[in-house]
Amino acid sequence: MGYSVRPMNADDIPQVSEIDREAFPTEWPPPSFKRELSSSMVRYLVAFDESRPIVTNATMPKRSAWESLVAGMRHMLGRDDAPADVAAAQYTQLIVGYASIWMMVDESHLTSIGVRQTYQHQGIGEMLLIAIIKLSQQMKAEVVTLEVRASNRSAQALYAKYGFKNVGIRRRYYTDNSEDAVVMTTDKITSPAYQAKLRDMEAKYMGRHKLPAPASG
Repeated sequence: MGYSVRPMNADDIPQVSEIDREAFPTEWPPPSFKRELSSSMVRYLVAFDESRPIVTNATMPKRSAWESLVAGMRHMLGRDDAPADVAAAQYTQLIVGYASIWMMVDESHLTSIGVRQTYQHQGIGEMLLIAIIKLSQQMKAEVVTLEVRASNRSAQALYAKYGFKNVGIRRRYYTDNSEDAVVMTTDKITSPAYQAKLRDMEAKYMGRHKLPAPASG
């Protein structure tokens, strides 16, 4: 099963909204994806399952038996380009995760990473993190920062693996339960040392999961 990352577009909003509600059920209000997609300060990436296209429109409107017979005869005689009752299937990609950043001067602020529950623990969140860091580099950010729940030790460990360091606490940051947020930030992502570290981490990631290289564009 293969996954890829690409920029989010307006057609992805319904699926991304589903993932957001599932991943962050207690956070309110939800993001205004349509407005944020049009902002020059915000960037969204989505991960999609290459092996599971979704059929969005399976068939043409049903014809009567007589209409089907006439259409079939016309097609056999070469008088009509469309065969009788031809399926008009339209496909879209199954979005399995998303991530977003806000650009503030030379700082990229990672605001969300969400993955469908049925697709968790498959490396998708890490793939999105790699793609977000690479996108931040392309956008000339010097550092990437984020807030993470104090209780979310697994996320903190993942971020630490990619060079994020604990630089402070935002007290009672989360409105649903007044939980503190741990503030984490990278060293300069434009430095040769960090770029070498990211290449090494990406190579190890790909070796573990046998997935295509994350791409941000």
